[in-house]
Formats: sequence, structure tokens, C-alpha cells
Amino acid sequence: MNANVKNGDFGKRLKTMLKVDALRMFTMPTVWIMFGISLALPVVILVMTSFVGGGTGEGAMAFTNVWQAIGSAGGNATGMDLASMCNINLLYFLVMIFVCLFVGEDFRSGYSKNLFTVRSKKSDYVLSKTIVLFAAAAVMFLLYFLGAMIGGGIAGLSFDPSEVGGSAGGIFACMISKIFFVLVFVGIALTLSTVGKQKLWLSILCSLAAGMLLFTMIPMMTPLDAGGFQVVLCVLGGPLFALGLGAVSCVILRKTSLC
Repeated sequence: MNANVKNGDFGKRLKTMLKVDALRMFTMPTVWIMFGISLALPVVILVMTSFVGGGTGEGAMAFTNVWQAIGSAGGNATGMDLASMCNINLLYFLVMIFVCLFVGEDFRSGYSKNLFTVRSKKSDYVLSKTIVLFAAAAVMFLLYFLGAMIGGGIAGLSFDPSEVGGSAGGIFACMISKIFFVLVFVGIALTLSTVGKQKLWLSILCSLAAGMLLFTMIPMMTPLDAGGFQVVLCVLGGPLFALGLGAVSCVILRKTSLC
């Protein structure tokens, strides 16, 4: 049966790998911890930072509008205020850490070596990991959005998007753009995880460093007032970038030791 899977057509092999990866991921405590953090983080941020410095006036508020937790309009990447730093863009780093943890466990346990020996090609492994990790990242972003709605309601913040230069359509486009743009970060972390393998600290450190270099691109690519251009760019560019890095990951796996 293993031989049939290994030598079968691409669709059957990928389907098998996706089932295995999805089962492994959603039975790991780590993924549920990440989901919990994604949901709780905006609630804590919005509630705890609604008033800073003990002030009660509007000038003392870090967040005046719930949509500030999602992003800023106009693609402003230069703001250093609390609202611009503590928003949904923090999830990109959380996603990279999760990718490193999930892939690193494959190498630490010897699962990847056994998998490549008996039933899977390296290209199937990389593509399956990219798809499953992207799905998990999308859930994390949706949970953060839900948490922002809950936290904004508890903190009594405004839900009017026009106050921060956004609109209902822009916010929808913003979320679609952010979800697909995360494929860039998934691809980077996956590639660096194939480099670090069992050295989890190295994978995480290099991934976060690479993420920091790209961090200023996030507001520009996924602004709160996003439109069709940003959506198309992220929906097409994200997968293409991830596939390109996936090809690099396959080369690394073929040319280096799996231990």
C-alpha cells in the first residue's frame, strides 16, 4: 500500500499527505494553544489598553475605534503609536513560530525521515505542509477578528469604520489580503525550518528576523481601506511566493541530511 501511494498519481499522493498532516496538526495541543492566543490576544489588548496611564479622557485612550486592531488606512507603515504596533499584524510572527514548531517536530521525532523513505516525495510534503499551515493561519486570523469584535464591545469602542478611514468593503478586502499575504510568511518559515530541521531555536530566530524585515510591507499590502488591487496582488502573489519558496525547500531537503 505504501508503494502504491508513493508511486501513484500526484492527486492521490497529495490527498493522502493532506489527510495525514491535518490529522497530526489538529491533534497537537500546540495548534489549539495558538488558536486560543489568537482569540484572546485582541480582547486583552483592547480591554487593557483602552485607557493608558490611568487617564479617563479620550486623549488618554490607546484605541478609540475597534478597527484600529485590524490595521490602518492608507498603508501607513511609519506610525509608532500603541494602536499601530499592537494589531492583527502581530499574528504574522505567531504564524511563523507555529510553522517552525510544527515542521520542527517532524524532524525531531524522525517522522519526516520515515515518511520520505516509505511513502512520500519531498515536493508532496512541502506542498501539503504549505496548504495545511495556511489553513491554520487563516483560522488564526479569523479568530483574531472575532476576538477584536468581542474586545471592542467590552471596551466600549466605536465600530464606525469611517472614523479611521475605512469602510465595510475595505475591511473585507483588508482581511482577505491579510489572510493570503500570510502565505509569504508561511513559505519563509517553512523554508527556514527545512534549513534548521531539529535546531528549532535556529528556525524560529531566522524566521522572526526575516519577518521583521518584511513587517513594514504588511500595512502597505493590506491597508484598512484595501481595494481590488491589494486583494488581487495578495491572492495571486501570496501563493506564487509560497510555491517559489516551496521549490527552494524541496532542493534543501534533497541536498541535505534529514537528521
